[in-house]
Amino acid sequence: MPHYDLVIIGTGSGNSILDPRFAGWDVAIVEKGVFGGTCLNVGCIPTKMFVHSADVANTPRGAARLGVDETLTGVRWTDVRDRIFGRIDPIAAGGRDYRMNHPDNANVTVYEGQARFTGERRLEVTPNSGAGPVPLTADRVVLAAGSRPRVPDMEGITETGYHTSDTVMRLAELPSSMIIVGTGFVAAEFAHVFSAFGVAVTLIGRSGALLRQEDVDISNRFTELAAQRWDVRLNRKETGVERTADGQVLLHLDGPAGPETVRADDLLLAVGRVPNVDLLDVTAAGVDLTEDGYVAVDDFQRTTADGVWALGDICSPRQLKHVANHEARVVQHNLLHPDAPVAADRRFVPHAVFTSPQIASVGLTEQEAVLRDVPFVVSTQDYSGIAYGWAMEDTTGFAKLLADPGTGQLIGAHILGPQASTLIQPLIQAMSFGLDATAMARGQYWIHPALPELVENALLNLPLGG
Repeated sequence: MPHYDLVIIGTGSGNSILDPRFAGWDVAIVEKGVFGGTCLNVGCIPTKMFVHSADVANTPRGAARLGVDETLTGVRWTDVRDRIFGRIDPIAAGGRDYRMNHPDNANVTVYEGQARFTGERRLEVTPNSGAGPVPLTADRVVLAAGSRPRVPDMEGITETGYHTSDTVMRLAELPSSMIIVGTGFVAAEFAHVFSAFGVAVTLIGRSGALLRQEDVDISNRFTELAAQRWDVRLNRKETGVERTADGQVLLHLDGPAGPETVRADDLLLAVGRVPNVDLLDVTAAGVDLTEDGYVAVDDFQRTTADGVWALGDICSPRQLKHVANHEARVVQHNLLHPDAPVAADRRFVPHAVFTSPQIASVGLTEQEAVLRDVPFVVSTQDYSGIAYGWAMEDTTGFAKLLADPGTGQLIGAHILGPQASTLIQPLIQAMSFGLDATAMARGQYWIHPALPELVENALLNLPLGG
């Protein structure tokens, strides 16, 4: 039975752990799917490439108010799709080839198949080739097996056929209409992409708002804007789905006014992702789970099983690539320096939603601050109140800041509008390095007239006195 110093399950952020310092280790990597993980193949990178094309396609919609008459003459879906995956697929293939064949990886064995635990640091890998299971053991194991799309339980779903974020980007052709089930960031981003490309989008949600995990003012504004662009149906429960003889999808709903049916060419399920813990049978290794079904880890990314670490979507409900990368660096250090471990920094983790308009957030929302009884003062600044906002004629975007009334330290920042994911970065920096709002606003020049004045004015609007 093969024995290794280290086994890494998953080739997303887990693949980045190995560097020349591990050259003397006997290492195995297990990957059941495509090298590179969710972000590279079905997540962050391809979706944002689609979003950029959608942003370009969407410009005529708002051009007339600027005195520019533009018309979108067409979207070449297959060209968009093939441009994107024509770059991504070779990167994934190159990553696989590097690990399997490059001299730098002479100490690395790659198993292509599904791993599962059979005991304490004992694994069995079922090869994708269909060959018999391969048992192996290890001194150390890193769980970096990621997550997969959640598929809701509804009558007829298996027979009808559907898409998830893992499959919808490789559609053979662009449909004329699409039902998207979900109210989170995946649903919001794909609703923007497909509607910008000319698809009639119907968005279905069980709750009463879109992006309800965002600050309440952000969620309310986005829900209002989304309803102007898409057929948004909230407070609905899916009761069943079927496909007609001519290939149309019929989604049956129960809503405030009673039963209703929505019809479209395609169905996209975008109701979140689940960690791949069940596929690994982690409890057989003594690995405990959280109440939400994620692998439980301590501050050092250690699981409850000796010698087993975890990182990324399998243990983090945030399910963000920059979180997985940070956790990979923590695990890497702690593998190499077990007597001097470092802890993960989970204080100020930002995120962005690349829909239209963009949304970015870090720290506490107002509802979280209230729930936790954290004292705060709040300020808002509209894009329409700064000079570059006038240039863009933006009448809907805004920034919202929360700060400690005693120290002036920022405790939350939320932006909805153009370039939100960029504009929030100095606020993340201020929170991470302890720069108070007044010092941040007054201690540096802000280029005029540029978009960062949105942040400057929001800081100055905080009622901090002095």
